[in-house]
Amino acid sequence: MLFTVTIGLVIACLLVPFGKFFRNNKSIVLALVPFMLFCYFLQKIPEISSGRVLFESTSWVPALGVNLGFRLDGLSLLFALLITGVGTLIFIYASAYLKGHAYLDRFFGYLLLFMSSMLGLVLSNNIILLFIFWELTSISSFFLIGFNNTDDESRRSALTALSVTGLGGLFLLAGLVWAGSLADSYSLGDILNHADTIRGSVYYPVILLLFLAGAFTKSAQFPFHFWLPAAMKAPTPVSAYLHSATMVKAGIFLLARFTPVLGGTMLWQWTLMGVGGFTMLYASLLSLSKRDLKSLLAYSTISALGVLTFLLGMGTDYAVIAACIFLLAHALYKAPLFLVTGIIDHETGTRDLTRLSGLGRVLWPVALAGGLAALSGAGLPFTLGFIGKDLIYESTLHYKPLWAWYFTGVAIVTNVGLVAAAFLAGVRPFTGREREEYRQVHLPGAGFWVPPLLLAVLGLVSGVFPGWTGAHLAEPAVKSIFQQYIPVQLKVWHGFNLVFILSLGTLATGLVVYFINTPGFRRWEFISVLERIRPGVVFGRMYIRTKQVAAAYTNFFHDGYLRSYIIKIILFAEALLIYEVYRGGPFRIDFSKLSPVRFYDIAIVFILVGALYKTLKTSSRLTAVVCMSIVGYAICLLFVIYSAPDLAMTQFTIDTLTVVLFVLVLYRLPPFLKVKALKVMVRDAAISILFGVLLAIICLRVLMEPARYNISDFYAKYAYTLGKGRNVVNVILVDFRGFDTMFEIVVLSVAAIGVYSLLKLRLKASEKE
Repeated sequence: MLFTVTIGLVIACLLVPFGKFFRNNKSIVLALVPFMLFCYFLQKIPEISSGRVLFESTSWVPALGVNLGFRLDGLSLLFALLITGVGTLIFIYASAYLKGHAYLDRFFGYLLLFMSSMLGLVLSNNIILLFIFWELTSISSFFLIGFNNTDDESRRSALTALSVTGLGGLFLLAGLVWAGSLADSYSLGDILNHADTIRGSVYYPVILLLFLAGAFTKSAQFPFHFWLPAAMKAPTPVSAYLHSATMVKAGIFLLARFTPVLGGTMLWQWTLMGVGGFTMLYASLLSLSKRDLKSLLAYSTISALGVLTFLLGMGTDYAVIAACIFLLAHALYKAPLFLVTGIIDHETGTRDLTRLSGLGRVLWPVALAGGLAALSGAGLPFTLGFIGKDLIYESTLHYKPLWAWYFTGVAIVTNVGLVAAAFLAGVRPFTGREREEYRQVHLPGAGFWVPPLLLAVLGLVSGVFPGWTGAHLAEPAVKSIFQQYIPVQLKVWHGFNLVFILSLGTLATGLVVYFINTPGFRRWEFISVLERIRPGVVFGRMYIRTKQVAAAYTNFFHDGYLRSYIIKIILFAEALLIYEVYRGGPFRIDFSKLSPVRFYDIAIVFILVGALYKTLKTSSRLTAVVCMSIVGYAICLLFVIYSAPDLAMTQFTIDTLTVVLFVLVLYRLPPFLKVKALKVMVRDAAISILFGVLLAIICLRVLMEPARYNISDFYAKYAYTLGKGRNVVNVILVDFRGFDTMFEIVVLSVAAIGVYSLLKLRLKASEKE
């Protein structure tokens, strides 16, 4: 399984030097990557459907309990098949849709990175690894959404998507680490085994809300849904792949995966049902007011994601089975509808429903794909969408009697909107009178219309023969969610019952809505009132206010004067030190524990005082640097006297290097600023004296504390066994504090580059002004 995740990453990296070979017709060869992975996962179906769970683990960071652990069960297999199967057709479609694009190789690099990230996410058996891939999906989707980077709207949409999903990712990380600490393991299997411990913890509500923040932002639940319609600025293959079949389902996967851990409580149920129920109803109705095809599909996708969240919140057998089937059905009809929309846009130059009609005469294979996808989306009998909607009604009707009819009513209204939206997107552009301006439209190559047609046909075949889908895909997925066997028996015909009547009624009502929702029909304008409940507007105002506060903060703290920065840093440090001294309470100095004062101590102090006095009085930078070096060397002598030769050598080296560097750049620096204001001198003196007094108090307190050698004993004990080094100090710097040392080196390197750049900077007179 490690190979299936890394192969896409490796090929994406190889496209950097060799991408120019795939900028033309050869780009279709890259579709072999997801196709081979799809075949790999396809042959795992018999093994997984028999009840087995496959594991694979490779040591990565064992000291932190983080391994490259992967888990293939029914739930991850269902998602892996969607990611690779739909991905194969998207790669074929993209090679035709973006043919001749200057950055086609870059696009496929991003797409491969995203595909591998999604596979890593659904296959991870370690929650830290899961989070890494979670963030990689956000980063790769940022590049895909903003692929048309010359367009301001595309860049803005990419930043919006990254900001919303990235913020949710931070909350998710906190929830994952918290859950892992309660389970005392970051392994997903161990966390599943400690589900009772996590649910019984007093921190359970906080952990749950952190998880839901990550899931809701990624899966575009209200009020975080606004990034998804904005992301429609992305190329159509991106919309079809990320925003219908894969990325937006990552949040649904997270909820399903952690249902055994976090589910089963009233907080879980009502939060998911409340947010999911409102999202599915709100987005379904709002989609009917849209005239842009991609915008319409975006809102119907948000509604479908709300349905999935709502079903997982219910948590009954019927509901989870319905969620698995509807997840598959939605991918099989929504992806082709997006692809069909891309073909229409590519051939006509518009996605406006009010300007599209009669295209079926020329684009008949495209019309067939759109029609079949619309039938599945509408829930016509003998399609997988019909079975999915049947199961939704089964779930609501079999819920608690008090709420059953309320939930069923919400589901009916939602599905009516989804039926109308499906026909608007898949049927409306191809029916009616052929427009004069589209008489020159011609049928594009097979690379355009074959992928959506295959997906639409697959949705039809799955509905005609649902038994295999239920037994080999849905049943293992349901077992993974519940952690126990739940039989799934899907049939085309369940008899003439209430569920069947509701399904037919929904379809009929949806058709009525479709026929009366014409461009000239104004009564649907009341739906646009929902636009007033736009969290995007609220978040936009928050962004402007935050930017203003940040600007005020920056202008105050970053005024461009080095002395100002130093004063603020020292004042902040003094505030912390005063707090610590105050918290420590009063103390007494036991002079018997202090070493006696000797004549060379007094001599060194006099040297220090003399050097400091000369530093303050001199008007020469060179003299000041030399005097400060005398202070450093005097401290070196103290280290030597008190048996710290390693510190003395470090201090000596640093002081010598500092003096040399200062002398080298002295001629570049302006002369001393003569400060004559008494209040400035008093301020600086007060800050300096207070800082010195605080450090003296802390040093005395440290000397009065009893010595503890736990840390020293640890380093001495494990320096050789873990760090493979005999010099304890070196092992601490390189191994135990390796990251700290590495980042210190990075900071110093960046500072050195910055200083060097400023020294070499040559500005024209106009630039200086």
